[in-house]
Amino acid sequence: MSRRLSIFLILAVLCCIPHSARAQETLRLNGDGESRASTGNQRNAEKRGSDRFSNIPDTTEIEIPIGQFQWRIEPRLGTVIDAENTDTAVHNFQNFNLTEGYTGQYNFLGNLGAPRLNRIFLNREQNGDILFLEPFSYFRDALQDFRFTNTLSPITNLAYHKCGTRDNGQDRVRAYFASNINKISGIGFKLDYLFGRGYYNNQANSQFGSTVYGYYRGERYNAHAYININHMKMSENGGIEDDRYIEDPQSFPQRYSSKDIPVTLSETWNRNHEQTFYLTHRYNAGFYRDIEVPDSLKPQPPSTTELLLQLPDSIRTILRTDSVQRAAAVDSLLEVWRSEQVTPQEFVPVTSFIHTMQLHRLKHGYVAHRTPTDYYTNHYYGDWNDVKDETRALQLRNTLGVALREGFNRWAQSGISLYGSHRLNTYTLPLIDTAADTILDHKYVENDLSIGGTLSRTQGKAFHYNVDGEFWLVGPKVGDFNVDGQSDVHLPMGRRDTLGHRRDTLDIDLRAYVHHQKPDFYLRHYHSQAAWWDNGGLDRELRTRVMGTLSLRRTKTRLTVGLENMTNYTYFGMQNTLKSSAQSSSTLTSDYTHDVAVMQEGGNVQVFSATLAQDIKLGPLHWDSEVTYQKTSKASVLPLPDLSLYTNLYLLFRIARVLRVQVGGDMRYFTSYYAPDYAPSICQFATQDTRYARIKIGNYPIVNVYANMHLKHCRLYLTVNHVNEGDGHAFWAPHYPIDPLTFHFGVSWNFFN
Repeated sequence: MSRRLSIFLILAVLCCIPHSARAQETLRLNGDGESRASTGNQRNAEKRGSDRFSNIPDTTEIEIPIGQFQWRIEPRLGTVIDAENTDTAVHNFQNFNLTEGYTGQYNFLGNLGAPRLNRIFLNREQNGDILFLEPFSYFRDALQDFRFTNTLSPITNLAYHKCGTRDNGQDRVRAYFASNINKISGIGFKLDYLFGRGYYNNQANSQFGSTVYGYYRGERYNAHAYININHMKMSENGGIEDDRYIEDPQSFPQRYSSKDIPVTLSETWNRNHEQTFYLTHRYNAGFYRDIEVPDSLKPQPPSTTELLLQLPDSIRTILRTDSVQRAAAVDSLLEVWRSEQVTPQEFVPVTSFIHTMQLHRLKHGYVAHRTPTDYYTNHYYGDWNDVKDETRALQLRNTLGVALREGFNRWAQSGISLYGSHRLNTYTLPLIDTAADTILDHKYVENDLSIGGTLSRTQGKAFHYNVDGEFWLVGPKVGDFNVDGQSDVHLPMGRRDTLGHRRDTLDIDLRAYVHHQKPDFYLRHYHSQAAWWDNGGLDRELRTRVMGTLSLRRTKTRLTVGLENMTNYTYFGMQNTLKSSAQSSSTLTSDYTHDVAVMQEGGNVQVFSATLAQDIKLGPLHWDSEVTYQKTSKASVLPLPDLSLYTNLYLLFRIARVLRVQVGGDMRYFTSYYAPDYAPSICQFATQDTRYARIKIGNYPIVNVYANMHLKHCRLYLTVNHVNEGDGHAFWAPHYPIDPLTFHFGVSWNFFN
């Protein structure tokens, strides 16, 4: 009976412990990063099930620990790089779903998820992806940008973005889930679906992406696995027939809505089906060493009284009268206590043996059921009303590497890695069999072998660097080489505060590279009904870039300056043909037949760029601005706007200390220039044909107003885009107008369980 009473009293005391105290204990226990929420809930369920008083409603709640950290990996050797969680960013959340980018740096075709091209040349992506995937950086994450997550408890993020109606609207749904198996391993997935019907005819986009990942980060063995599948379908309308519908609507007898403006193409699509399978794993050889623990954290030896209390009463009675034996007993007990203390140790990796495998597959198709007979200049085979161009690519890369790890002793101030990589590339293109008058699939097979090395310093607070070089020994790319380097320095500046810390920090980030490479396969070979080339004689490109960024943390000032020089610059260019019935000054798409070709500039092409960003704060009033000046030495080959500007003026405040509110407006602007045209037949941007009249876009501000709110785990925004809709050069690309004034809504919610 007394035992049951004792158990009841213990349970009663536990139930009376304040909920916050139990929550603090939960957070303390899970401070090592292990996700124990589900285990804790299971233990409580088992306790309630076995409790004799389980029929009494349990109104207690266990606070779920919240916390996570994320990292990226360098694809070649799987090196872990710390990263921030941009998917759950609160500030400027209203710009997350804009195809033109957070600061409006991209030209695109106007609709959600459409192909895009960065106007800031030094910011253009260089992910080494297959050519047809490069314009879709908005929707698809490059492998090196994907974020793995370690979380204290399983986290689910659901987001929904909405604009317009059933006829012209845009919808996007995203879901992200991450959970730990234990403190060193976890799994997760990401789903993303968008459907943009478009405010102009025949421009609907439908894209679905799914990603599954897992990782294990033990002391001896590390592994990261990643599977990504994307399906992207884009309607092509060739742009509007006459730009005056936007620039000078008064020239028409009536004003047209966006859906009434005629477009060039119909029943035409580009499709990409992409699959990526990736695995990187490594074995770490090393040793264990003792951890230096401050004296304040070391366990204190027990007192003489505490030591003697461990002995039986009879022995303590004897020791009370014999001081010599008592001292000897205390010394013996103290020695036993010391022998029981475990010195904390850490594993120090010295050498890592690495294997990385990446398989990338793509099926790209161009489908058209109704093509004007005079739209394309060339017709190599097939029926214009039944176009089904298709190409397939497969890239398999295996890399073996060995790394001497940084920091295993005081002399190892840098990490050194050596690796060898084999690439198998296969491409399938249609080929005309003139003898049999049929179309066959022709497969191109390329095998490349390269070696390389990396010298890096990632530890420490003030100075880091990384230098990587790769040289191709065998295959079509024999003689190619890449050398990439970067470093960052952090210098404390200004007066010291009361704690002795500097009031500001100057961050210096330097980047440079030299790339000597053969042009991409699809620049050398491509076959379709409207575009056909075999450019086996293209010279290697030589690109040299130097770029630096200076940042002041306190004043939030950032200056980036860069210079790039290119020899044998290879690019797409339009090769249109003026119809005999048209005037040479015409800019109507219907007055030309269209063609695109691969071009190479034998001389040097140089680009200088400087970007200044400044954030200003005055109480709740904030003004964030970024301006970029860039100059190209040959605008006919590489057209760029001289000036690009983004500015954001807003109020930032809290309501009842829990609701974060950001209300304001932002503007995007770039000076007019001959922006690259878009070639639907290859889903690429190409420079305008310099032989005929060209079209300028730009010199037109795009203004959005918004309200962005954040409450606990919920983010919400309401925006009105293009509030200054009116006459002018309202185009994102030649013949592709900016959407009219539109209302947008978005919500994102985090769930922890």
